Amino acid sequence: MLSTAEALATLLSAARPIAGTETISTLDALNRVLTADVTSPLDVPPMNTSSMDGYAVRVADLANPTGAGDAQLPVSQRIPAGHAPQPLAAGTAARIFTGATVPPGADAVVMQEQAEAAGDAVKILHQPQPGEWITAQGADIRQGSVILPAGTRLTPQALGLAASVGCAQLQVRRRVKVAVFFTGDELTMPGEPLRPGAIYNSNRFTLRGLLEKLGCDVTDYGIVIDKLDATRATLREAAQAHDLILTCGGVSVGEEDHVKPAVEAEGRLAMWQIAMKPGKPLAFGAVRRAQQNVSGGGADASQETFFIGLPGNPVSSFATFLLFVRPFILSLAGVQNVAPRALSLRADFTQRKGDRRNEFLRARVNEAGGLDLFANQSSAVLTSTVWGDGLIDNPPNHAISAGETVRFIPFSELLN
Repeated sequence: MLSTAEALATLLSAARPIAGTETISTLDALNRVLTADVTSPLDVPPMNTSSMDGYAVRVADLANPTGAGDAQLPVSQRIPAGHAPQPLAAGTAARIFTGATVPPGADAVVMQEQAEAAGDAVKILHQPQPGEWITAQGADIRQGSVILPAGTRLTPQALGLAASVGCAQLQVRRRVKVAVFFTGDELTMPGEPLRPGAIYNSNRFTLRGLLEKLGCDVTDYGIVIDKLDATRATLREAAQAHDLILTCGGVSVGEEDHVKPAVEAEGRLAMWQIAMKPGKPLAFGAVRRAQQNVSGGGADASQETFFIGLPGNPVSSFATFLLFVRPFILSLAGVQNVAPRALSLRADFTQRKGDRRNEFLRARVNEAGGLDLFANQSSAVLTSTVWGDGLIDNPPNHAISAGETVRFIPFSELLN
């Protein structure tokens, strides 16, 4: 069996950023991936600003050998944010507000709590230092600096950063186009009667949600009947305008499992046994495209579309998507760093026996900052994925003792 690291490395080595970029409004660019550096055309802030409500002063006007700082100065102007000030006359103070431009000549701001207004004058009760409560021009961003490199996946705060330097539009990669379908005559959609031997198709809802959360352009072909011809026809159609075909179930070697022979007939397929729990079976390959249909804003004009087949058990498909499909899709989108960040946390439980495979245990953070383990780690128990905060990455053959430090991957890292 392949280790999880070997399987992931093989997937990522095959992934290549898709072709096709577009320029879109910064307001609409959430979760999109930059294809060009964002360089600031200006300093931020573009002028010296006050970081407090108070009084702009010249430090030299307040020089006091005793350090009492009790000078009284006439107030020569009032400066709200967004208004251009006049130069500060020597021997005067300016009433100033947070975010307002510091007037030329002023070299400190005394916050209002350290001053007393007295009619048209102000008594300064504090001896400021040069630069006190002033945010210098360019303190955050210098003109010409790269604030967001190509390959950045745009978070809300990244959009705010781009807007702060005046970027109304951003150049991003087009969305990854993913076709998804599900096989199994036992599958029934919620809202339909549940006939004997049937189950509701939870994987369709989970995987579509995961794909949409990644910002993919998703085509859902629904439930495909367990027939070889039907599966091949769906694969051929899906290959034409998509970057990836994702299926769930039907990739084993049973008589009713038609995905494997269908992909082999329409392209190429490698069946992997991965040393992980839950998970283990994963299929990776590609489906040929009909060359006359690859133009016009669809998938890349190559000769094939990637294929990944996930196991059918709901937790297995969920875990393998997070650990393998997610980084693969992000790589197609051109994201530079696709590895989720892990935390080192204390296990507040004991698992007396390790598994020969790399386990990914559903757990959640308790009020003491340690990890509790979901009682039933079966690959069929979808409840554990809602109860949990993330996955413990437990090495093969490793028993866990209460109090030891384990590697924990939060869902917040895996679900964005």
